[in-house]
Amino acid sequence: MFERFRRVRLLYIVLCTLLVVGLVPLGLAGWMLSNRSAEELRSVEGRYQAQLVQDKARQIELYGQRYRDVVTGLARAFELAGGVRVIGEEGSDARLQKSVMDDPNLLALAILPVGSVPHVAYKPDVIGREELNERVGEVLARMSKRGLVVTRPQLIRSSQEMSLTVAAPVMGGADGEEVVAAVAAVISFNEVFAAVQQPTSKSERELLEQGLPVIFVVDAAGRAVAHPDPRVAYAERSMLDLKIVQNWVETGTQVQSLLEPFTAERDGQQMAMLGAYATAELDTGALLGVIAIQDERAALRSVTDMRKQTFLISLLAATFALLAGFLFAKQLTQPVRDLADAAGRIASGNLAQRIQVRSRTELGELGTSFNTMTDHLEQYVEDLRRAAEENRQLFVGTVKALAAAIDGKDRYTRGHSERVARFSIAIAEHMGLPDAEIEALRISALLHDVGKIGIDDKVLKKPAKLTNEEFEIMKTHPQKGFKIMSHIPAMREFLPGMYMHHEMINGEGYPQGLRGDEIPMQARIVSVADTFDAMTTDRPYQKAMELDDALALIKTFVGTRYDERVVDALVEACESGRINAVGGRLRPRRAVEPTVEHTAGSVPPPVSEPPVEQTQIA
Repeated sequence: MFERFRRVRLLYIVLCTLLVVGLVPLGLAGWMLSNRSAEELRSVEGRYQAQLVQDKARQIELYGQRYRDVVTGLARAFELAGGVRVIGEEGSDARLQKSVMDDPNLLALAILPVGSVPHVAYKPDVIGREELNERVGEVLARMSKRGLVVTRPQLIRSSQEMSLTVAAPVMGGADGEEVVAAVAAVISFNEVFAAVQQPTSKSERELLEQGLPVIFVVDAAGRAVAHPDPRVAYAERSMLDLKIVQNWVETGTQVQSLLEPFTAERDGQQMAMLGAYATAELDTGALLGVIAIQDERAALRSVTDMRKQTFLISLLAATFALLAGFLFAKQLTQPVRDLADAAGRIASGNLAQRIQVRSRTELGELGTSFNTMTDHLEQYVEDLRRAAEENRQLFVGTVKALAAAIDGKDRYTRGHSERVARFSIAIAEHMGLPDAEIEALRISALLHDVGKIGIDDKVLKKPAKLTNEEFEIMKTHPQKGFKIMSHIPAMREFLPGMYMHHEMINGEGYPQGLRGDEIPMQARIVSVADTFDAMTTDRPYQKAMELDDALALIKTFVGTRYDERVVDALVEACESGRINAVGGRLRPRRAVEPTVEHTAGSVPPPVSEPPVEQTQIA
């Protein structure tokens, strides 16, 4: 590794020198200019925010003053009229209701004579009578002589609209110092919401990310009463997690407006923020804070863009200076890259890959040698493939010859193993088994009677009924076949069919007495195919059965000896013509010889015995 770093090419030294000389002065100059621009822009944004919150605060104060004047004016009018008796005249309630309906911001108006029936007009789709009574009761409890009461903005539960309540006493009596009634109005806060809304539908997060100011209004406790996101205000969320709101709560009564940078946590990170606040005074005891916040980094994005442009210009200059060097390096490295890519494709098995190296240097010779090597590899792989196919054919031929030799011991069973293999393949195909399993099934079916090599010919060829002792000897042929073939590792995946094809679904088969799913599918198929061939060919102990009779008899043993799915597949193969009668012998219409690779596997459990007399075994 250290040897690699000691060998530094001159080309790299020249390239590094060009980078340092070209980029360092340009980068320093751009950085200094961008810092200066950032300071100027930060100052401009601060002044803009300070002016913005002051203007919003004045709008809120004017809005509040307008309805303070409305309520105060009504109270003074009643005082000049000598009380609120006039409100009891005919049609006065209708006029009161019309006044409320004509003013979009006036949600309710109540004239409350002392000791008499109150007169109330309200917009029922916005505020209910019960909630209105609560509001009126609250301001009356706080009212004193000639004292105007303005509550903090509160949410109307029925309509989810922010509003504030303004009330003024009506003075009367002989000396004019007695409270004879009160005038209370519930005022919508929608205009304040409109005042803090930006002319866009973007959320608070989107506004901050784009460097735009977010304006909201809080009460004296720091709870939101107007916000670009109405849900924040309706939930009266505390905004005291922002340092600027904490500062306004502490100093809002003394300072009318202030510009104050601060930090805030966003997505788990501390972000520098620009902020300003101003105080809107609805009444002496009703102060609201107008707060503006802005993401400093987003607000100064133009400076960031300037720095990026400086960096890009520097890169462009360096790229132009180094272009010739890079092009030269590419000419050197491209042939090597082509060789590496071709080697990768060859490693993945694509031996048809060739490369073209148009060079008169050593790289051209390397490319020619690479293509020659690939030609030889492709030829070797083709030879190996051909040899593997020949070995497979030799293996299958040997298995067939062995099966034919076993069947040839008895003239009645000649061709039996070959037919069982063909029937097994037809059944497996109708069951939709994979090609690899079908190929293994074919070999297993061909060798299912290999154990009969170890059975004495006197028992094997006996034309009469077997004795009990002879039958027990005949029943040992699955174990004998298993013992012969289990010593060959390559035969392990074919063992279930030859070892367990006399097992039964109900567990009464042999050699292990397995039942149901304990018997591997390979053995279940060979069992049915073996029985089917035994029924439909002439034997010393029975005549060949007709196709329909054989199928009907096999069906009667479904669930006891044979798997229902296997029998159904046999029936389908016969009905579709896949297995039919040709020249007096039942066999598949066409021979299927799937070509798949064999892999050794574990020996699964067993299967069933043909539904023929136990005196003979196919």
